[in-house]
Amino acid sequence: MLKRLILLLVLITLSSSVFAQRFNKQNTSYGARDSRFEATFLLNYHNSTSVDGENGASLDIDSKAGWGITLGWNWTAKLNTAYKLTLTKPGYSATIIPEDPTEPPQTIDYTMSKITHQLNATYNFRDKPFTPFVQVGAGVTTLDSNVPSRPPVTGCWWDPWWGYVCSTTWSTFKTTKFSYNLGLGLRWDVNNFFFTRASYNKEWVSLKSGSLSFDTLTLEGGLIF
Repeated sequence: MLKRLILLLVLITLSSSVFAQRFNKQNTSYGARDSRFEATFLLNYHNSTSVDGENGASLDIDSKAGWGITLGWNWTAKLNTAYKLTLTKPGYSATIIPEDPTEPPQTIDYTMSKITHQLNATYNFRDKPFTPFVQVGAGVTTLDSNVPSRPPVTGCWWDPWWGYVCSTTWSTFKTTKFSYNLGLGLRWDVNNFFFTRASYNKEWVSLKSGSLSFDTLTLEGGLIF
């Protein structure tokens, strides 16, 4: 999967370069990005990663594709800041060491939810439709084990529309930690309203036992307005 995404990234880069050259020559009415909003829908893929804790505890996260959205503002044709939300649901294996030394270690194999909220700053090296860029950002990442931390709780009430209804809720083991990223990529403004981006990012999530690092490939399609 990773090799396919890398190949796709290379093909997009080459094709975008060819089209961008033609676009720069043929379309002289191209408008600047500055003082305009932009929003994207993205697909990303991160590699597998792991971190070791104390006394033999460990966490291994599988590689997985996910999706996300961004909403940003172009201060100039080169400088952009944006909010970015990404969601993936990779499989994982966690080894837990009980506080009681007489109890054996426990292993959990399940699927987690990884949700990241970050504020990114992007610098485009050119104010032309086709440009390389660098990106840096920081925010928080929630890792939800999807394993219940206590028995489920059921509550019932009278609803004026649906009558007597009941709902069951439960809490899970999860943590929200500081995260940050650094990336580089290529951008192509197809016209004054639509653009695409392809990038490679390195993301770090700070944990008590160390930090998780993810290598991520991202493909985006967006609107400028």
